[in-house]
Amino acid sequence: MSDNGSADIQQLQADAKAKLDEHTVEMVQWHFNEATGSPFWLEKKSELNFDPLTEVNSFEDLRKFPLFEDEWLRGGPVRRWVPKGLENEPTYVFETGGTTGIPKSRVVMRDHWRDYEMFSHTLPDEYFPKGSNWLMLGPSGPRRLRLAVEHLAQYRGGISFCIDLDPRWVVKLIKKGWMEHLEEYKKHCIDQAVTVLTAGHDIKCMFATPKLLDQLCTALEERGTSIKEVGITGIFSGGTEFTPQWTRYCIEELFGGPTEQSGIYMTPTYGNTLMGLACSKPVTAEEKYKIS
Repeated sequence: MSDNGSADIQQLQADAKAKLDEHTVEMVQWHFNEATGSPFWLEKKSELNFDPLTEVNSFEDLRKFPLFEDEWLRGGPVRRWVPKGLENEPTYVFETGGTTGIPKSRVVMRDHWRDYEMFSHTLPDEYFPKGSNWLMLGPSGPRRLRLAVEHLAQYRGGISFCIDLDPRWVVKLIKKGWMEHLEEYKKHCIDQAVTVLTAGHDIKCMFATPKLLDQLCTALEERGTSIKEVGITGIFSGGTEFTPQWTRYCIEELFGGPTEQSGIYMTPTYGNTLMGLACSKPVTAEEKYKIS
């Protein structure tokens, strides 16, 4: 690499670092300011052995804070998380599954919209056509995902069709060992999806978790059709089950081959109620379906 090229990279790194530091300071100032901060962080400020308003001047200075304890997110009142600077905004509360007791809560104003608007720009229009309708095959109830996928569909000019799925009931069935009931509930959820897809709603895009996508493809095959034949061309799939092995199985076995052969584009993502959304670059057989 030439000296000029090395200098350019160093300048880009310096610029990125400066922007990160600037953003860090801006956020800390906002959250610990008496006029804009939330009751939770303003109370925490009094417990710190430093003043975040004067002693956080870079991203590295965040190390001065103790580790965040996610147990703080359990229970209420959730308004302790609402910043004074946003207290007049419409407020949403999203919850985790609650499998270990009281669910953890996340208070949100607009970030679930922004996340998915940014994500929208990574979707190829050829397979996620603007104006197309969507199927949301995932958890409903007090979760960020349903509203976020609905907003994604609307942002792209479409309408989102949702099924009714309660993952907390699924967890209870598993804990009780009611596996027959669990299988029936799975069928109930997939039947809803099949009904929507075969009702003439012109749905071309969808969200599904890996397990539900697998079950949907199987159910369609049992009915003599396929995910392609019902019109799906773009699939946004997310969940912690994603592995290169499952992705290979999905693309090669369920879809019948890579995008250029099957006509179906899938974008793997990772996300949950608390952290939001992170999408992968396109996965390929050449990279052994690595998700990154």
